[in-house]
Amino acid sequence: MLDKLALLGFGPEGWGWALLQGAGITISIALATLPFGLALGLVVALGKRSDKVLLRGLATAYTTIFRGVPELLTLYIIYFGIQIVLQELWQTLGLPGSFSIPPFGAGMVALGVVLAAFSSEVWVGALNSIQKGQREAAAALGLSKGQAFRLVVLPQLVRVALPGLGNNWMVLLKETSLVSVITLPDIMFITTRANVVTKEPFLFFGAAMLIYLFFSLVSARTIDRLERRANRGFATFGGATR
Repeated sequence: MLDKLALLGFGPEGWGWALLQGAGITISIALATLPFGLALGLVVALGKRSDKVLLRGLATAYTTIFRGVPELLTLYIIYFGIQIVLQELWQTLGLPGSFSIPPFGAGMVALGVVLAAFSSEVWVGALNSIQKGQREAAAALGLSKGQAFRLVVLPQLVRVALPGLGNNWMVLLKETSLVSVITLPDIMFITTRANVVTKEPFLFFGAAMLIYLFFSLVSARTIDRLERRANRGFATFGGATR
């Protein structure tokens, strides 16, 4: 038993350092994807609420596609398919060298566009909760539409959307495991490789499970604190928020 546990250590035969590096890659790609996916999701949500039919149609088509297509297939299309298209375009233009998409960038974009599709629904719900009168009051004060959104709407938007966006983050954290299929050395890639070498699947996949569980527990605690901070000054009386 001790010999098996030594495989998780930091000695010459241990995989401890590799597991730490894999954990770093996992949390790095999740943190890099989050702002990209949430910002794109907000843009899509604004498009779905636009007065222009074309924008509403494009935003609806976007969410329909990326919520309906498996995340793994999206990752393959971006990493392999788009890379081939861009490489052919690169050669057509006669540019020197070759074009390639790094696995980290491909993983971030693939996970980000999927996150945007799901987070857009959260943003739409939050936008619908903000009364039209607040925008009218901001306009009466002389604020432009951009200023009204940034100073009046956005702070309330984040507060209302935070629980749903927190759930999106938890899902994203687990979906980072998909990037192992494009040889990005995250937790799943390292533990799969360690299992092939040592033939100890329970040990290493169990270690991966504990690492993901640790990230999830820390995330849940952080999200809870953010929600409490965002709701400071708001009290609910008889179903109404003041």
